[in-house]
Amino acid sequence: MPPEDDLCLGVGFTTSATAKDIVAAVNAVLRGQGKVVVLATATAKAESPALLAAADELNVPIASFAPDVLARVQVPSPSSRVENAIGTASVAEAAAILVSGGGRLVLAKTARDGVTVAAARKVPSSLNNSDDETECE
Repeated sequence: MPPEDDLCLGVGFTTSATAKDIVAAVNAVLRGQGKVVVLATATAKAESPALLAAADELNVPIASFAPDVLARVQVPSPSSRVENAIGTASVAEAAAILVSGGGRLVLAKTARDGVTVAAARKVPSSLNNSDDETECE
């Protein structure tokens, strides 16, 4: 699959969400639009057993960002509820943008069964600073 089809997904989820819920949400929103290359989320969620199992099932790595880093990203759909809960108005959209190396959102946040997913296209390495640690690998 060409690199332009590589999707970097931002994922936020409730504590009751299961790996099955996360995988189902990812598959529901993708619908063949590309290949998932990474799941990104807030630091506090990165070690969640549900996310770890979902990433294993999808065969992708997990990237995480601190709330203050996520909060610096301009997103189309900020949430005051999420901001009050964890200190950033966006997890899924901001994480997708960051982990893609500043890519364009191709899917704004979509919620399903306690899981919110957003997707950004991976920025090709030649267009990105090679030591930028937020780049998809």
